[in-house]
Amino acid sequence: MIRLFTALALPDLIAERLAQLQRGLEGARWIDRDDLHITLRFLGDVPENIADDFDGELRRIPFTPFELELEGVGVFGGERPKALYAGVKPSEPLRILQQRHEAAARRVGLKPEKRNFMPHVTLARLRAVDTDLAYRFVSAQNLFASPRFDVTQFGLYSSRDSVGGGPYVCECLYPDTPQFPGDEYD
Repeated sequence: MIRLFTALALPDLIAERLAQLQRGLEGARWIDRDDLHITLRFLGDVPENIADDFDGELRRIPFTPFELELEGVGVFGGERPKALYAGVKPSEPLRILQQRHEAAARRVGLKPEKRNFMPHVTLARLRAVDTDLAYRFVSAQNLFASPRFDVTQFGLYSSRDSVGGGPYVCECLYPDTPQFPGDEYD
């Protein structure tokens, strides 16, 4: 069994800007800068043969590079926040790519994802954080915005079964040769 998910890695400049937010919230368990990402589809623990089949499905996904922006900060968990995140500005190409990952997961026999897709970058786990402090942090940082950045690939990642995940290992990138906006005209 291997624990897998698909995601978009973040460019160094964007990861650095997010890392600058990761302070000033006592009790937060900050995600390592190198592990920051935008999850497309979490598979969980799957047998090796399913992982191989899923890899084959990912290789068939049509992909055209696009741009993304991050905006805002929020928490998951309502009255008892469990995670702090940076939001992703709505993007039709991202929504389509995520739907293709969901379809690929179903084709290899995985159950449909029950949660609605809300693209984000998890910044911290908040199990030991006072709720009022978490919401004050969100309020103070909610104007966060990143510059636009190019998405030229997506990845298949593995993680160990641990509290909070990470470290994550990129098992494969798709397409295996990065594309950049405008390449299709060369």
